[in-house]
Amino acid sequence: MNTAQQNYKVQKWICALSVVLFIAKIIAWYLTNSSSILADALESIVNVLAGFIGLYSLFIASKPSDEGHPNGHGKAEFVSAAAEGTMIIGAGILIIFQTVKNFYQNTPINSLDKGLMLVIITALINYAAGFVCIKIGKKNSSLALQASGKHLQIDTYTTIGIVVGLLIILYTKIYLLDKLIAIAIGLMVLWNGYRILRSSLAGIMDEADTQLLHKLVDVLNRNRRENWIDIHNLRVIKYGALLHVDCHLSLPWYLNLRQSHEELEILQNHIASELGDSLEMFIHTDACQSASCSICSKTDCNVRQHPFEKRVEWTLDNVVRNRQHTSSDELIIKN
Repeated sequence: MNTAQQNYKVQKWICALSVVLFIAKIIAWYLTNSSSILADALESIVNVLAGFIGLYSLFIASKPSDEGHPNGHGKAEFVSAAAEGTMIIGAGILIIFQTVKNFYQNTPINSLDKGLMLVIITALINYAAGFVCIKIGKKNSSLALQASGKHLQIDTYTTIGIVVGLLIILYTKIYLLDKLIAIAIGLMVLWNGYRILRSSLAGIMDEADTQLLHKLVDVLNRNRRENWIDIHNLRVIKYGALLHVDCHLSLPWYLNLRQSHEELEILQNHIASELGDSLEMFIHTDACQSASCSICSKTDCNVRQHPFEKRVEWTLDNVVRNRQHTSSDELIIKN
């Protein structure tokens, strides 16, 4: 099973679970008549709708590349996450609106013990499902799964807040706290919806993922070889679970095609071992120039034109630049 199919299978279970938990929260609200439990149930409506949107996007993303989509269909995940973030923001606005509208109405709260038991169970299930979603989503670089997992865990945190608040109400009889908790939940839902929407738009716009780039630069430095004189113009573009890595690798000019290909294979294998198999790489090879001699630490070079001076350390700042490095670059390490 490839990563896209695994993502799709996990999301199917999440959709089914969201429906069951939503029904449980509606029952809890019916038993208690609590505004905060209603707010939690309203957010669960978004869980259900967003879950099915995510399921459809992962179904699209799992399709292989074709003539019309040579890079696959992975961008559908970003659209799904954007829709989910927008819906979460809408749920937050609805929660706050409904709570403010009924703020001064004295609504009796009933059967708190039974209602609390139901929402506690939903919280535990949500957190466990969210943990699995995020773990698999990070492993497979799936933004849609990570968004679903974060949403489930957000739901858990709001439910915990509701439980604590209702326990306080149970002992203090201060029923106004119920509506204050609902407003706080609405604000938290708004914030998390914005975060999910922001990350999805970053993926749609191919915004640089600095965390992923730092990870990649670390892999390159840890496995650096003598023949890898320089790496520059590094780019990483996400197509859902598929990562497209593009870079320029400077090699000794006298290597033949077979030797150059072996160096590329080694580089790709190191990157794949860290970033996963859902990866495509386009590496442009550059022949070393005379200016490269001063930063080249290769000891068995018979055509060296200048003595070795210092080796440039690969950092995020300099590997993304579209030019070969020279000894004048500031960030250096001694041989």
